[in-house]
Amino acid sequence: MSKKILAVDDDREIVEVIKIILEDEGYEVSTLTNGKNVLNVITSLRPDLILLDVMLGGMDGREICRTIKSHAIFKYIPIVMISASHNLQNLLKMPGSPNDFLSKPFDIDNLVKKVKAQLAV
Repeated sequence: MSKKILAVDDDREIVEVIKIILEDEGYEVSTLTNGKNVLNVITSLRPDLILLDVMLGGMDGREICRTIKSHAIFKYIPIVMISASHNLQNLLKMPGSPNDFLSKPFDIDNLVKKVKAQLAV
């Protein structure tokens, strides 16, 4: 059975690229272009991994990450934050922090490597 990934980014082109790349690797990819319904989607989808942008059209992906990690049933889902403008290294040390981060523009091989590393745990 293929692993399920949820990609959340307000840039449609980016989520489409992520979807194409990761489906090519054999993953089942769902996408969201805003963070409004992310908890509902996670509840119904039960993803094995979440790729989450920091800036989501007026919403802060870091807050969404903390919210997800604060729920007992979701806190074990690995989250990889994606950002073009933020140095996320510091985020990895905070409570409710993502499991890893990826800088935009990202290298395809690096994206696949990080996804595989998180799903191998």
